[in-house]
Amino acid sequence: MTNWADRAAALTPETRLFIDGEFRPALDGATFDTIAPRDGSLIAAVSAGGTADVDLAVRAASRAFEAGIWSRADRRERARVMLRLSELMLEDLDELALLESLDSGHPIGDARRVDVPNAARTMRWYAEAIDKMYDEIAPAPQNALALVTREPLGVIGAVVPWNYPLIITAWKIAPALAAGNSVVLKPAELTSLSALRLAELAARAGLPAGVFNVVPGLGSVAGEALGRHPLVDKITFTGSPAVGRKFLSYAGESNGKQVALELGGKSPQVVLADVEDLAACASAVAWGIFYNAGQTCHGGSRLIVDERVHDELVSEVIAAGDSMVLGDPLDDATQIGSIASAIQLDRVLGYTAVARDEGISVHGGDRVRPEGLAEGFYVEPTVFTGVDNSGRIGQEEIFGPALAVSKVRGPADAVRVANDSAYGLAASVWTREVTTAHRVAQQLRAGTVWVNTYDVADVITPFGGFKSSGSGRDRSLHAFDSYTALKTTWINLGNSPLTND
Repeated sequence: MTNWADRAAALTPETRLFIDGEFRPALDGATFDTIAPRDGSLIAAVSAGGTADVDLAVRAASRAFEAGIWSRADRRERARVMLRLSELMLEDLDELALLESLDSGHPIGDARRVDVPNAARTMRWYAEAIDKMYDEIAPAPQNALALVTREPLGVIGAVVPWNYPLIITAWKIAPALAAGNSVVLKPAELTSLSALRLAELAARAGLPAGVFNVVPGLGSVAGEALGRHPLVDKITFTGSPAVGRKFLSYAGESNGKQVALELGGKSPQVVLADVEDLAACASAVAWGIFYNAGQTCHGGSRLIVDERVHDELVSEVIAAGDSMVLGDPLDDATQIGSIASAIQLDRVLGYTAVARDEGISVHGGDRVRPEGLAEGFYVEPTVFTGVDNSGRIGQEEIFGPALAVSKVRGPADAVRVANDSAYGLAASVWTREVTTAHRVAQQLRAGTVWVNTYDVADVITPFGGFKSSGSGRDRSLHAFDSYTALKTTWINLGNSPLTND
């Protein structure tokens, strides 16, 4: 087994901004510390891009776009470069996985088996889709030819979160690049290292200078500068509703750029009385919320369960959570790693205090320290039972390993409670009756609904939500809609250029 802690200690990650094909420090020399949540230690000081740095990156991206070195390149050439990038990501699997795990607290096993391979697959999938997208010919009059073509938007500003840095980065930049856009990526300040490594690999793959730029920095500085920049044609953002609404304001107060938002969720797992395999259901419920220490946008954080199977199911979910190995993210055996930061740790523990103050039964919920680590940000799996869905525990996104359980009576009551949320990102329904499954799935207001499973997904299907979970979709061919615009070219075939005669 690899000694990942020793490899981490010997790591010297790239920490500078990547602008116009080269690494450089911030213009004012500013940096911020990136901390390893596994033990609270300093990983490195990362260059903190400011307004001037964002301006440099956006202008480089705009020049590259206007020059056509990528935007007008042959589609097969774009595919070749992106396929090579996907190959390099897999060749660099251990390095990328270590950076991802060290920076975010995600278990190294998951980073190697899930994060990096999925990000590479996303890059490859969009590369292979480039020459599968056809334009249209509209049914114009006989003396005209009307073409409808897709064109890249221009400069895309991508702002990604800290929970799945590499995967969500790939979701956004792969279709954007495949469509011919230039990109300025602003990674989360907690997790910038894998993005900078990706920039190095992209340059090695042959992506022209200026087409892909990475500017780490504080959201209130670099993020706002990107959101307000007049040469940015679109912002794609994953994060909190409060910050997402700021990007809408930045767009409205600048050039009216397009904005696509994925803003989290409070996703329900609806378990009806006729659930066929209670043990399988309990396992899926537990993994659906405790995976990645509950730091998943569509984590199944609400369990809406029929009263007839409530007690047995909750007991099995608790047992499943307690059996998971919580530990050092750099230990291959770890299944639940750390919370991403001290601030997020306090937030999660704060909700446990709220639950106890409100008289909600709490199993787990305490801070723990894995053996061998003096510090670090860890919370044991938490199950809140007897939750009033209208209260804070039922309504607010905790973003930690915390499951809120509410008891219901029958499918209609379950749907009512499940939909009683400001969010609408994902949901599931567990039942043996196919007609009930279809009916409930249709009634649930969520961008993804699973039946008798949870969190099974792939780049082939769109991802996004309703209501406060945002607008727009990542993944699938529909993502090309986010990074292209339709152009109509009407060609007169008649005798007069001014008529249809």
